[in-house]
Order: sequence, then C-alpha cells, then structure tokens
Amino acid sequence: MTTWLDDVFAAPKPIIAMLHLSALPGDPGYDSAAGISAIVDRAKAELDALQTGGVDGVMISNEFSLPYLTQTEPITAISMARVITELLPEISVPYGVNVLWDGRASIDLAVATGAQWVREIFTGVYASDFGLWNTNIGEVARHRHRIGADGVKLLFNIVPESAAYLAERSLASITASTVFATLPDGICVSGLTAGAPTDTQSLKIVKDAAGSVPVFVNTGVKAHNAADQLAIADGAVVGTYFKEDGVFENRASVDRVRELVGAVRDFRKTL
Repeated sequence: MTTWLDDVFAAPKPIIAMLHLSALPGDPGYDSAAGISAIVDRAKAELDALQTGGVDGVMISNEFSLPYLTQTEPITAISMARVITELLPEISVPYGVNVLWDGRASIDLAVATGAQWVREIFTGVYASDFGLWNTNIGEVARHRHRIGADGVKLLFNIVPESAAYLAERSLASITASTVFATLPDGICVSGLTAGAPTDTQSLKIVKDAAGSVPVFVNTGVKAHNAADQLAIADGAVVGTYFKEDGVFENRASVDRVRELVGAVRDFRKTL
C-alpha cells in the first residue's frame, strides 16, 4: 500500500534520526556565554554524523529545553528557526521539526524552515510531569490551514512520554477515534521516556487500529530489535541509540548510526 512516506523517503520503513538541539535562549540550561553559535556548531557536527551514517531523514527538536512547556515562549521557535536556517545548506535528507510540547509552534516552525512534517501531542488530555496537559486539535488544524501549511504532515504521538491519558479508554479505541475524528498523517508510539523501549504489543495494537495511517515506533529502537519493531511499524524515530554510548546527553556517534542503519538495511532485504 502506497502512502506519503513513499513520496518523501527513498527507502521503505524509513529511519528518522532525532537531531537534539542544545538548550536554547530562555531555557534554564542555556549557555549564554557560548551563545547561539555553539548550538549551531554542535548541531552541524551531529547532523554530519547522522547523514554520514545513512539515516533516511532527520527531525530537529529542542530536546534539551528542560523542563518542557506545553505552550512555548516565542523565543524557542525563533531560536530554532535561526539554527535550522544555518543548517539548511548541509541538510541532504528529508527533515521535520518538533517544538516540544507545542503543536502550533511546531507547525509555525515548519512553515518558516520548509520542514516536511512535525511530530507532537495533538490530541487527548493527560496528567503529566508538566502538569495537566490539554490539547485542541480542531484549533491547531484550522491554524495549519490558515497559514498555508496543509502540505506539512502531522505525526501524532498518542502514547506521550511522561504522561498518562486521563480517560478510561483502550489503546485501540484511542487510535481508531484519533484516525477517524482528527485526521493524522502518521501516528507515533512511545515508551515512558526518550530512549525507553516501546512495547511491541502496544505497537501492534496501534498498527491494527490505524488502518492506512502510517505508524512509527517513536522510542527505544536499537540495532538488535530494529527488525522486530519494523516488522510491525512503518518506520522508526531514533534519538538516544545514536548517541555516544547510548546516553541521551551525548552527541551522535556515526558508528552507532551505521550499526543500526546496517541492521535496518539487512531487514529491508527480507521485504
């Protein structure tokens, strides 16, 4: 079955690498002495490692903007736009963006930088580490249309990290109603935190209920489990595994990228 993934990516079951930006202006961890140039330098080095290692796409996010906001301050997306603009001449694969945890700001950033997709929490109400977390997909969808972003694909994370859905509903029910009522372009299934394994059973439940909508495994993909995860999912988003020693805070390692990408390419030969 052909999906938009076939139009965007050069290979089936694409591997999208996370490019985690350092803490930005306004974030508690921002290094004001080093400034934006240090963020750009690190991002360029990690982008080179990811692309040299053979990933199919990259997704640029403010992963180190801890603790996260569910409605970000304008300086966050503005700073990300500055960094991404400096990266653009060196990006050679399809790319998306994610302003954590703000769907509307993510779409705005995509329009400003030419990104082809965004990933965010667009539906549901959650009890989270960041407080009570509400969404409004109807408003976001209309905003997307108003600013001419209909071509920007929306990846919905329906099992968000560090949060629990407040309604007593099954994962299959949530997936089916999300697909029917909110029109996602893709669905992401996550573990508890960045790098945490995604439960294979949960992944299969979502895939079975999602119909023709592509499903991504969003956390915890490693070289040894990539084949099992991609036997179910239509693609994978990978961040922590690509870091040196598999440590979230570290920089991307080209050797670890090549290891996982090699396992995925071996799996593709069986398709």
